[in-house]
This record gives sequence, structure tokens and C-alpha cells, in this order.
Amino acid sequence: MGMLSCDSLAGLAKIPLGQLVLAGMATFVVVAIVVNVLSQILFRDPNRPPVVFHWIPFFGSAIPYGMDPYKFFADNRKKFGDVYTFVLLGRKVTVALGPKGNDFVLNAKLSDVSAEDAYTHLTTPVFGNGVIYDCPNHRLMEQKKFAKSSFTVPAFRSYVPIIVEEVRKYWLKSPQFFGQDPNRVSASAHLMTAMPELTIFTASRTLQGEAIRAKFDESFAELYHDLDRGFTPIHFVFPHIPIPATFRRNAAQKKVSDTYMEVIRDRRQRGDLSDFDVINAYLKDAIYKDGVRMTDREIANMQIGILMGGQHTSSATSAWALLHLGADPELREALYREQIEVCGESLPDLTYENLQNMPLLNYTIRETLRMHPPLHSLMRKVRSDLAIEGTHYVVPKGYYVLASPGVPMMDSNYFKDPTTFQPSRWAETKNEINLDDSAEGITISKGAKSPYLPFGAGRHRCIGEHFAYVQLGTILSMFIREFTWSLPEGRGVPKPDYTSMVTLPSEPSNIIWTRRKISEKKP
Repeated sequence: MGMLSCDSLAGLAKIPLGQLVLAGMATFVVVAIVVNVLSQILFRDPNRPPVVFHWIPFFGSAIPYGMDPYKFFADNRKKFGDVYTFVLLGRKVTVALGPKGNDFVLNAKLSDVSAEDAYTHLTTPVFGNGVIYDCPNHRLMEQKKFAKSSFTVPAFRSYVPIIVEEVRKYWLKSPQFFGQDPNRVSASAHLMTAMPELTIFTASRTLQGEAIRAKFDESFAELYHDLDRGFTPIHFVFPHIPIPATFRRNAAQKKVSDTYMEVIRDRRQRGDLSDFDVINAYLKDAIYKDGVRMTDREIANMQIGILMGGQHTSSATSAWALLHLGADPELREALYREQIEVCGESLPDLTYENLQNMPLLNYTIRETLRMHPPLHSLMRKVRSDLAIEGTHYVVPKGYYVLASPGVPMMDSNYFKDPTTFQPSRWAETKNEINLDDSAEGITISKGAKSPYLPFGAGRHRCIGEHFAYVQLGTILSMFIREFTWSLPEGRGVPKPDYTSMVTLPSEPSNIIWTRRKISEKKP
């Protein structure tokens, strides 16, 4: 035996070290997979939600979830019902679907779940320290309240003509449209180039003033792109991974924050805080209940979060709306007739009041958000063991819980023919799905149990919901007045692309636009 052992050792010594390392790694992987599979089969806990089967530990269901989250949700809903758990890159995530699931996750007690714990590692390197998810929740709630003067009806009235002006300027300069040739009558526009630019230009001018808007004509837009590239699945898992995108994100955050600091210092020196924009709102009112004032650096960082949050939603939603209207010329022309009926045959410049009197336009925005909600998943980290009402399941501390508001919005139990783009449904179904219209005519859903939650619910509901309707309504109205458009021949509305944090149209996302003749504008 000793001789065999010696011979064996001698044989091993002759094998190259690299091969031994590879063999050892392969053995480790095989053993890990076997242990992972056996643990799922033999050690199921009846008091915890069922776990989606997966072969590879750590990675879990990352690939099927990442490729098509809604298909992943639907497939596992058939197996397990509305509640189940899956492994996502080392995290255990319990999914809760439907209106009850939305309420369970989005309306949970602060002591039980935390959005801050779920997202701060992703958002803080982009937005900066001391704001959004890098502070206690009560601080975030006050930070949102500081901006309220920028989201009032008087503010919206002042924003509409500004957005109109910015759209016209963009059309004239952009190669996607007139490209410095005001006589150009037709061309192809790539929406996922045009709409992110147009929405960030209009949002920066209205919410942050001319000085910030002017920066986007220089290098500021590219810096925001670098920040945006910090919101990737890999950064969700490894926020500081040493790759070029991380280095660019970090450099951009400092440069953009410093630029806002310069604007803040200039405004303080001039003492001019009369505009409605968000920077002035924070300079005037950003004092917490305990008497602590937000620092100028925190105010600067907050501007990054506000602008990026709104731009993501509006750029994706406006692109989807234009694509659907390109596929449905009858609807597009009905919207054109609505513009004339409300504003008059000469089509004078839009006003805020005009937007409130255009139900079909608002139904179109609402329907776009129903079919294409910007975020497919909203997560919270569980702080204490969390019982799921109506079941015997308990979600343990340290897990994540996930709601997907898009699931009930595409469910035939709540919306007839949910895969059909049909804005007219909203004239009939408002009360059936538990909606309420505010005094300003903008649809607000009631509570986290509603099946229609494109802007989330609960304490983390988006503060820019009203602004989004104003911005989208104005931009779409401008397109409807100026152009007819269609999709490239033989192509329908693109399928969703889930590879980024926001649900975007897959490529190609082009429209072929033609300028309306003057005679067509006065039927």
C-alpha cells in the first residue's frame, strides 16, 4: 500500500500544476452543484415560501429572471402561486405577485422592510452621500417634501411653455429631426437616441433652471450617461467592481455634483430664489424637523437623483407611446383632432389647462404606463421575520421581498384584452380598478392594493408623478401637432428589452416621420 501511495504521489507530481488546479476547481463546482440540488430536495422548510429550482448556487435564477422577468414571474406563478422565493446572485428574493403582493411589499411597516437596505449600495455611488437611500427613511421623507413647491399647479403652468420651447429647439438642432434644416419634411428618427435627450433637456430646464440646461449643450449630457451606466445588474451585485464603467461613474458623480455646487453658490450670492425650480426649493426650505439644514453638497446630490429618476420614466414612456401611435394612425389622428377641438383650429401654444381638457391624450399616457411600466421589480430588504397574511409562510430576516406592479397591469382579471393597446378602456374602467382623479385632472391610484401602480406606492411612491404627466402630455402634443409618423415597413411595436434597469423598447426603435402640411393643420 505504501508503494502504491508513493507511486500515486509520484504520478500526481508529474501532472502539470495548471491541470491539477483546473481539476480541483471542477471537482469543487460539481460538489457545490450536488450539495445545492440535494439541499433543495431534502431540506425544504414548510414554513417558508417554495424555492424556484436552480442548478448553480449563488447564480440561482439570475439568467431566466434577467432575460424576461415577466415570463419568469408567470412561469413560476403557475407552479407555486403568487408567493415563492428564488435565488438571485447570492440573494434570496421572495416574490409576492398581484395587488395583495403589491400591498404586502410596498405598504409593509418600516420596521419590517427597508428600501434603503435594498438599494443604497446601487444608488449612493450614483447620486452621492446623504440623500435618497443613503440616509434614514425619515430624512428621505423630508427631502421629498422640500421639493413640493416645484410640483404644484402654478409650477406646472410655468413649465408647459418652457417644454414647448425646448421641444422646438431640439427638433431644429437634432439630426433625428430637422438637423438645422427647417425645410426638412421627412426622415427617420431613432427614438432611444432622441427621447432620452429630449426628456432630460426639458426636465433640466423646468426643474433646475437655464444654467443647468445650458450645461447639457456642452459635456454634461455625457456625464449623465456615465452615471446612468452605473445602474446595471452587475453594479447591483458588485457596486464597486473595478471596471471602466465604474471608474467613469465615479468621475461623473463628482463632476456633476461639483457643477451643481457652483450653481448653488451663485444663486446664494445673487439671492434670487424666485423661480419654481427644485434647486431653489431646497435652498429655501431644506431644514429638517430637528433643525438640521441640508448641506449644499447634499442639495447638489439630490438634484442628480431627481433629474435621473424623472428622465428614466419619461424617456422610456414617451418612446413607447410614439411607437404605439406609429402603429395606430387612427388613434394618432384622433389625438390630433382632440388638439384642435380643445385649442382651436390655429393650434396656439399649449397651456397647462389645455392638457387637463384632453382626456384621450391622458388615457394614452395612462395606457402606455400600464403596458410598459418603467420598473419591472421593486425590492425591499427584510429587517425582521415577516409573516405573509393568508398563508403559513414566514419570510426570514435578511431575505428580500419583491413586488412587480406590472404583473396585475397585464392581467386579464383586471384589464380586458391586456396585451392590446387601447387607451379608450380608461373612459370605462376607472372606477373598476380603484382610481381617483385629483383636482388637477391627473390620475392617481388609491393605495398599494390597486392593480394600477406605474409610479409605485407607499412611502416610496414617486414624487414626480404629476410632473411626468405634464412633461409627457406636452411632448406628445407637440409631436401630434407637427408630424404624422409610422413604423418601418413590416415592423410592429418592438418587444421590451430588460437588460437595463428600466424597461426599454428593443432595437430597432425607429419611426418614420413626415411633417404635417400647413393646410392639414386647418381642416
